Amino acid sequence: MRETLVQSLGWEDPLEKRKATHSSILARRIPWTVVHRGLKETAALLFQRNLKTVVEDNMECNSVVDGNVEEVPSKKVIKFNPPLYKQRYQFVKNLVEQHQPKKVADLGCGDVCLLAILKYQKCVEELVGVDINEGRLKWNGSRLSPCVGDHLDPRELDLAITLYHGSVLEKDCRLLGFDLAACIELIEHFDSEDLAKFPEVVFGYMCPAMIVISTPNSEFNSLFPCAVFRDSDHKFEWSRMQFQTWALDVASRYNYSVEFTGVGEPPTGAEDVGYCTQIGVFRRKAEAAELAVLEHHGEHVYEVVYTTSYPSLQQINYRRRVVIYLVYREVSRLKQKYQVSLRQHELEPEFIAPGNQTGKFTSDLPVPVLTEDDKAMEIAPQPFCIEDKFYVPLQRIIAYPRLGHLCGNVEKLREFLGDVIELNCDGSAVKVDLNDCSDF
Repeated sequence: MRETLVQSLGWEDPLEKRKATHSSILARRIPWTVVHRGLKETAALLFQRNLKTVVEDNMECNSVVDGNVEEVPSKKVIKFNPPLYKQRYQFVKNLVEQHQPKKVADLGCGDVCLLAILKYQKCVEELVGVDINEGRLKWNGSRLSPCVGDHLDPRELDLAITLYHGSVLEKDCRLLGFDLAACIELIEHFDSEDLAKFPEVVFGYMCPAMIVISTPNSEFNSLFPCAVFRDSDHKFEWSRMQFQTWALDVASRYNYSVEFTGVGEPPTGAEDVGYCTQIGVFRRKAEAAELAVLEHHGEHVYEVVYTTSYPSLQQINYRRRVVIYLVYREVSRLKQKYQVSLRQHELEPEFIAPGNQTGKFTSDLPVPVLTEDDKAMEIAPQPFCIEDKFYVPLQRIIAYPRLGHLCGNVEKLREFLGDVIELNCDGSAVKVDLNDCSDF
């Protein structure tokens, strides 16, 4: 068969050439290293020449239409900007920003790229990835670990991330009660039997509030150089009509609504093929919400491969650390401002404008409009100085919006400061040395 293929293509047989060369080597006793290098160069030249012949043959391919010979135009390579996979992830990210889900599952998470994007969403408190490839999960799990910045600037809400090894076609009670499930480029990897199980598990058992499913649009494949499946593991690729028929049937059976969209715009002149990736966004109907309250007990089928949790302001040790840092920063800023005003007062002669008997600074500049936060700061107690001690009232500190949000009241602020920051005798103000730079 090999000889026939070589002859039919008109290629030179490198095996026969090697045999002849080997005989020549034995006769001339040429060093083998020299011969080996020559054989590699010969093989490379042969491959390039034969490949060029095949490419030229393909370019000259003609078709006969109504007895006329027509040249078949070559197809241009379609490039998406940003890349198509990033557009799919961005779509899910936009969905999360719009609907603010707390619990998100990525079914068929692969290399966890989507989870690595969603971990920065402030609304998300739990991320779960499920994939059948245990090796990929173990290899990529570390991408989801908290970094130094996450400890220095903790997020507002808790975040737990878990990767499970298992099939999305198996029922595991830990996947119940999710707000969003993403199935990105997943269903086309199922055979007919698995595809029939998929709705029962995801829509019927897991029953998340929202499900987003993406899959290739086979109509777009005609624009690619080779109109075949986009991945060797794909069992099918649907047209828009096929996908929408399946999706509407599933939505009807499990009491969901569905909207269709996609990513990957077609090139100009080929708009009729639709998006390169077609997407269905399923939402559980209001009347089905009560039926979705399932019992949160059952089998744990999946195996935990990786789990981590992020520092947050819900954890008392991190909240206390942030509060102390903010108080340090604010007191230091106020003390520095007070010291600058003292130096200016010493260096500049006092000037009282005519009619300004109080000696306060007046300006013809327009008065800025104060926000609610500014008004709160205006009525808050002002810092004061007694001898060489500088005091900042806790009532003023907690008037700052973020500190007020973190502490709630003065008593809680005082509790956070504890014995870390010195207070005055009645505990109503932070006390620091005015001329000591080592306080903070």
